[in-house]
Amino acid sequence: MTYNPKIHHRRSIRLPEYDYTQIAAYFTTICTYKKQCWFGDVINGEMQHNQLGIIVHTFWQALPRRFSHIQLDAFVVMPNHVVRFV
Repeated sequence: MTYNPKIHHRRSIRLPEYDYTQIAAYFTTICTYKKQCWFGDVINGEMQHNQLGIIVHTFWQALPRRFSHIQLDAFVVMPNHVVRFV
């Protein structure tokens, strides 16, 4: 199924009065283009990263070295998305 803006619309879940620049824990999900499985496969219930998945994992872990104001919590690189948990 391709994206159709007439039927695939999401309302923003952002709170209108909340200051998202303040220090807090944020849940983030980053999906691949068209939800393609670029980062590996789940085999026998375990994620097996391919070369691109290893690169994503490595770069995600390096984020605090580039942006000193962030701290990473638990995260997982799945076949078609990266999720950061709180």
